[in-house]
Amino acid sequence: MDEVLLRPEQVRAEDIDPHYRWNRALPALGPMGVDFEERVDFQRLHRYRLGRVRQALDASKLGALLCFDVNNIRYVTSTKIGEWERDKLCRFALLARGGEPILWDFGSAAVHHRLYVPWLRPELCKAGLVGLRGTVPPAFGLMRRHAEEIAGLLREAGVADMPLGVDIIEPPMMFELERAGLKVADGQQVMLDAREIKSIDEIALLNRAAAMVDGVYQLISEELKPGVREADIVAMATKFLYEHGSDDVEAINAISGERCNPHPHNFTDRMIRPGDQAFFDVLQAFMGYRTCYYRTFNVGRATPAQHDAYKQCRDWLDRSIELIRPGVTTDTVASVWPRADEFGFPDEMSAFGLQFGHGLGLALHERPIISRLVSLEHPLEIKEGMVFALETYCPASDGYSAARIEEEVVVTDTGCRVISLFPAEQLPIANRY
Repeated sequence: MDEVLLRPEQVRAEDIDPHYRWNRALPALGPMGVDFEERVDFQRLHRYRLGRVRQALDASKLGALLCFDVNNIRYVTSTKIGEWERDKLCRFALLARGGEPILWDFGSAAVHHRLYVPWLRPELCKAGLVGLRGTVPPAFGLMRRHAEEIAGLLREAGVADMPLGVDIIEPPMMFELERAGLKVADGQQVMLDAREIKSIDEIALLNRAAAMVDGVYQLISEELKPGVREADIVAMATKFLYEHGSDDVEAINAISGERCNPHPHNFTDRMIRPGDQAFFDVLQAFMGYRTCYYRTFNVGRATPAQHDAYKQCRDWLDRSIELIRPGVTTDTVASVWPRADEFGFPDEMSAFGLQFGHGLGLALHERPIISRLVSLEHPLEIKEGMVFALETYCPASDGYSAARIEEEVVVTDTGCRVISLFPAEQLPIANRY
């Protein structure tokens, strides 16, 4: 078992700084393991992610990271116990400088890890509980017990005098850590530093996730017709995704007709009608790696106003994609998008998320965030190996229709590759009359 433990000295430089082979097509492989070609190397993925966190931690002023965010826990420990735990704050992981990950998990999950997770030392897979969002009152003492345990572990690691980085936390747990003598600091930025550059295995998983959504849009193009409800499309798409290996259909936006403007970001039981403009966003994960992938359709026919909105939306998106390459900063990308008042909104806060870019990975929103609201004054550099989505929105002149398009891109050494491949260069007309 010891040969697969992720000790610091076993993480290789090439695992943290992989050499991409951009001269080849990105793989969109099936979920099966095979013996006749290389697919995703999960042990390499584990080494890369933990190596990136150690590298980011060493470059920071923190002595250790304490993670309650389930995406960060998965990145550090390569463990996951289901989507039900996403909002419970019931699991946590600790990584100190020079040390190995320590995981406190929900009840029997810790025992399961000792049997089936050989990359973590069995004695470092512990059962733990801090209170399930306060339903076990802090006065019961669970938080105090774990805070004192963590403080002791940090003293043993020789980093108790350095700040402890925390990503998200219940206030009573933070107070207990401070009472135990620890200085709590922001650890989320360090984790985002670690996660912003994707390995070739992460890119393969993101590409596979996007391929699944390609299939969803083929299904939608065939099923989008009068009499079908927004909710019906969501149900069909969800079924397709789970049948093809999704481990979390986070949300599917289905917006049609008069609901398109302004964008409500949800779906209803509205029935699709002839001539509707309708747009959809599929947010789901394959092996944890997420999609955000909008497409707009018209049902049967389209008006000149709807065609014009789509063309403008596509133009704004294409202009931003053309700029993506290493070294470009996010203010340059955001600057080609319209001001909020140019497409009907009072200010950039009200329009946030409509002309938008955001990193993709184990979370829906990672680095970089690209928006006129934040990027013009606080730009970030775009780097090789980033994966993010770019999305634009254009209301139609009829006052209620609107177009919404989104492409997912991988930043290469010289530009970018689009991995959301369902055709969107021109307005698709589903079930044309």
